[in-house]
Amino acid sequence: MTDKIREYLAEIGSRGGKKSRRTLDSETARDMVRVREARRAYRRFRTSCFWSYRPDLLVGLDDVDWVAETLMKNGNREAWQVGRSLCR
Repeated sequence: MTDKIREYLAEIGSRGGKKSRRTLDSETARDMVRVREARRAYRRFRTSCFWSYRPDLLVGLDDVDWVAETLMKNGNREAWQVGRSLCR
């Protein structure tokens, strides 16, 4: 009797693990990385480039180009390089 229960639980567990895994296409994965890097750059260069904006501003996919342009326009060489990497 315990073998049947063990088999049943193993089957349910393996099915749940397969169902919960998701795959991303490469474009969506790249967009997620761009957003993550733009958020990191916003926090890192906030005092030098984004001082007039809210500190808790949530940068989204539509804001990545704006973050890159602002970094390259108002930042130092390091900020410019980060902005350039966001444009790729």
